[in-house]
Amino acid sequence: MKKLAKRYAESSKLVEKNKEYEVKEALELIEKMPKAKFDETVELHVKLGVDSKHADQQVRGTVVLPNGTGKTQKVLVFAKGPKAEEAEKAGADFVGAEELIPKIQNDGWFDYDVVVATPDMMGVVGRLGKVLGPKGLMPNPKSGTVTMDVTKAINEIKSGKVEYRLDKTNIIHLGFGKVSFGTEKLAENYDTIMNAIIKAKPAAAKGQYIRSVAITTTMGPSIFINQK
Repeated sequence: MKKLAKRYAESSKLVEKNKEYEVKEALELIEKMPKAKFDETVELHVKLGVDSKHADQQVRGTVVLPNGTGKTQKVLVFAKGPKAEEAEKAGADFVGAEELIPKIQNDGWFDYDVVVATPDMMGVVGRLGKVLGPKGLMPNPKSGTVTMDVTKAINEIKSGKVEYRLDKTNIIHLGFGKVSFGTEKLAENYDTIMNAIIKAKPAAAKGQYIRSVAITTTMGPSIFINQK
């Protein structure tokens, strides 16, 4: 713990308090920070001027990052027959139907990052709502995870598709790459996500939409961004 605290303190010294950095400047700071023993994820935290309690102010969507996330996503597909075969060919890590329900419900099996389902399987998947929902794993047509085109869904997820959505405090949190990516690749991913979030502004949102933007590494301090 002492090593962690020391590294955090050293990293924090590089960040000026109350300063909003340009994106590239902030990412260059991250490169200068003491490194962890693993390749840390670079995270984005965006506070929005909306109220997530209202359906017409929800902000949710997906975007494919140009440089991926640096993490290989494990995909579970609920499908039967030819669609199950298609999913296997497309590189799904797990494919199944009703037989997976007890494994997930009773055994707490969550060895996957994204769940895809064909529309005809949503009756089955719906029975798992209480366990998949809280983990953000429930398939959803808006995020492209309820679809007949399972090949496209798997390919996009494997190539760096991420979902962004508001939490209860009206903040979007997501990882957009690894420290090892370097400034240029991370900046490209950042721009792609921010453009998507800005485009997703609900018509019902009033006043300032982007309230604050911060980036951080898994173990590092927050760096606030000047997002004009």
